[in-house]
This record gives sequence, structure tokens and C-alpha cells, in this order.
Amino acid sequence: MRVFVDGREIELGEGACLGDALVKAGAKPANGAIVGVVKGRGERSRQTNSYWLNTTKGKLRIELLNADLQKVWHESVGKIQGCEVIWASADGVAFGPFASSISFGREAHEYNRWEVVLGAAGFEAEKTHLIFVRRRHAAVYGAPIDGGRLAHVVGGKNTLDRLETGDKILGIEPVVEWQDLTEKLATMDQSLPLEDGMEIFTQIMVELIEDAPEGAEFFLALTRDGTFKVDSVSSSYISSDQLLTEPIVFEHREPRLEGVVTVRTSGRGLGRIFIYKADRTSNPGHSVVARVNSGMDLVKLAEPGQLVTVRVKPERIILMGSKLADALSLLKVQGIESEVEGHTGDDAVVVAQDPKTTMQILKNRKVKLVAIPASRLVSIELYDDKAPKTLDYFRHVTGLKERPVGPLPVYFVYENTFLFKPQIDAVSYKELLPENKPTGPVPAGTIGVSNQVAKKIGLVGVRLVQDKRYGPSGEKFEATNIIGRVLEPEKLQEVKEGETIYVLEVRK
Repeated sequence: MRVFVDGREIELGEGACLGDALVKAGAKPANGAIVGVVKGRGERSRQTNSYWLNTTKGKLRIELLNADLQKVWHESVGKIQGCEVIWASADGVAFGPFASSISFGREAHEYNRWEVVLGAAGFEAEKTHLIFVRRRHAAVYGAPIDGGRLAHVVGGKNTLDRLETGDKILGIEPVVEWQDLTEKLATMDQSLPLEDGMEIFTQIMVELIEDAPEGAEFFLALTRDGTFKVDSVSSSYISSDQLLTEPIVFEHREPRLEGVVTVRTSGRGLGRIFIYKADRTSNPGHSVVARVNSGMDLVKLAEPGQLVTVRVKPERIILMGSKLADALSLLKVQGIESEVEGHTGDDAVVVAQDPKTTMQILKNRKVKLVAIPASRLVSIELYDDKAPKTLDYFRHVTGLKERPVGPLPVYFVYENTFLFKPQIDAVSYKELLPENKPTGPVPAGTIGVSNQVAKKIGLVGVRLVQDKRYGPSGEKFEATNIIGRVLEPEKLQEVKEGETIYVLEVRK
């Protein structure tokens, strides 16, 4: 039995199940993530006239015309893939050369913007060019007597204007309309029986855009566990609200084509991240940050509440929380110049990096690290299932929503009690209603946040001894929200007012 896993063909014995295919293909979906299975594709999809051309500057979508040149296209498509831009001008851009069975003439023809033309350079069919017209003009391209019009550009039109000599066509894919799939499902059942010809999708591959370093880092933060949590689905996109309301700058505008990833940078839905299933026009509130290179079938199968496995290129450079020696070793291997500020002893750990974003570090090939003694980096565990609203506040003010390490300035110390006042004042726009209040003795090392019942809202507290009357922030139980616990309480014993400790969230 023959099946396909993420585009790779594998052979299995009769009676094989989904788990057998994943093992043989070496595919490892994230824990709790769906796997997409497509049983068959309709006849109409196999005879599609619509194609994506993936270039070094982005994607172009073309629709073939109902003309005799379709035969030349289908015969030559394997040769066109890999072709480079031979010439580029204000009139158009040409990929080639490749051999074809094109007939050619020596007459000039009128061409309009967005047309795609086949022409024979030097009037030799062995030097056929695929020409994209950028503006209306007349030219002699060695085209057939009818002008050689093969197709129209219908998507990715902004990509056409950016192409220049040396750019390449990296791949050509037929556009399979989703309604043409005859049977499809998303599952986590690895005992699912397979049939010959089934297609299996385990992950989506995403490539970040260099022109959107902040937004790319935002997406990397969202997917740091290797998954994309689907919170909403429409006919044109799936979206995730895991960083909803977090501020992010607008950087890059272009049409929201199928496979494009955007982040909402203003208005309702600030911080929401979208992956598009269908083409939409650009929007001033949506900054384009990445593109899906493969796995769109999985995107189209996903439903609200499901996890999708994500692989992002380039991988995130996030050094905070690492031992300084390990961070420097990693940077050296990648050929990135480093500078260290602060503590440099054997126990040094990294708590900040500049630039903060992966794309800027890779572009500049250098980064400055800030390090502190390990005794000032405190590991914590947070209770997502018990105090989600308060944790939204806590992660926001410490930066833990996007990074593994965050600062906590020491506000007051007394009698085994430590109060911290976050650097960001968010009590005016983050709800701190009573949530997960203590009902009995509060264990030593518990982390609490004073809620809206307290006089000083938003203070974070930790007490190193058990208390039967007051919460970790020194407030009564009804004014205290419990959010987690300190895993290394001994590190707080020598902390003094005015210092800043850093907390490292240990995620299960």
C-alpha cells in the first residue's frame, strides 16, 4: 500500500494504520496536535488551470487560458521549475531558458499588464522564456502567431514588481480547490486504518518575512511550543488568540493571499494572529509576518480548540534563561558576534538580549547579552487552569507572554514576605477581579497577586512560610489571587528592596 506523508511517498503493508505511517515517515506531531488525512481528490482538481509559482521573492498565482499553449505548459512545467530571471525591465520579467515545442513568429504583439506569455528568445524553441508583463507595451518575443498568451496573474501581483535578475522559480504547485476533496478529516487517532493513495499531513512549514522582524518574533512567541492553537475559524482563515491584546507594531503590508500569516496591529482583535486559507486584499490593520510553505491542507482541516504542529524557519534565537556559556557557544556555532554586559562568572545566566528579535540578530550577525548570577533567576510554575485572568495580567507585566524570562523589581521586604511591583503599570486596562482566592492555609512559596478588593492592586507577593490569615501579597484572602508557586524559594532569602530578580516560567 502506498501513502503520502507530508508529500513524501512511503510503502506500507496491508492493514497498516496511521501510527505505522507516522513511524515509517519519521513524522512527529506535537502532543495533542491533529493530523490531517485526505482520502481522495476530485477529478476537477487534478485538471486544474490554476497554479502557484513559488519564487525567491514570494508567490505568484496564475490562471491558464483555454488555449493550445496549455499543452506546452503541461509538457514544460518540470523544466520551468528552477528557472531564473534572465532579464527584467519596466515592461516585464522573463524566466528561462527551457526547451519547448512552441511555434514562434517574428511579429510584434501588444501585451497588457498581468499577462503571462511564452516566447522564443532568438527565435529558438530551445530558448523558450516565460514572460510576465508588468505594463502595457508592444514587443517581439518570438511568440506564436496569436501572441503567445498563456495565462494571467491573479494572485501575488506585488511579487511581480519585486522580481529582478537572479531570482528563481523555486516550485510550482497546482491549486487544489478545497471542495474538490472527496474525503478529508482531522484526527489524533493513530489506530485509524489507511487505504492506498491516502495523503497525510502532520505539520505546517512557515517561513518568516525579513521585512517584519517584530511581527515575526511575535509569531515565534505564539508558536514557541511548536504548535498553533486554533481559536477561531472562518471560510478564509484560522486564527489564534493566545497573544490577544498584546501590542505589536505594523511593519509590512501586502495582499493576504492563501498561506499568508498576519497579525492584527490595531483595533478590535489586537494581537490576534491569522493564517489565510483564501485570498483577501491587504488591510492597514494587518501586518504580514510570514508565509506557509507547505501544509495548507492541515490549515484547512483545523477546527476551533485544536492544535496544529508548526515548524518555523528560521528557528527562534531566544537566549534568555540559558547559561551564559551555552549561549555564547551557540552563537559561535552560528557565526554571530556577541557582547556581554553584567555578570560573567561560571554561574552567569542570560536575562536579556539586544536585538530582541531573531530576524534582526540574523541580519546584523551580532547580539548583546545581559547576564546575572543564577541566584537571581528564580524558576516558577503558574496555574493556568486556576487563574487565567490574573495570569494574563502577570505574564503581560513581566513579558512572559512572549519570552521565557521576565523582570520583577523588589518593592518591599518584611518578615519572610517579598512584594514585587512590576515595571509595567497595567492595572488600568487589565482586569484583576477576585479569582482563585485562598480557602485555607497558604503554603510557603505560593505566588499571589492583590486583586481589585485590595488597596494596592497588582502587587505580586511571595511568602516563605505558611500563613493561615493572609495571602502572599500581605492582603486578606478575599483580596488575593493565587497564580502559582516559586520552585526555588531559597533564592529569595537574600533579596533586598530595590533589586530586580528575574523569573523563569517552567512550562509543562
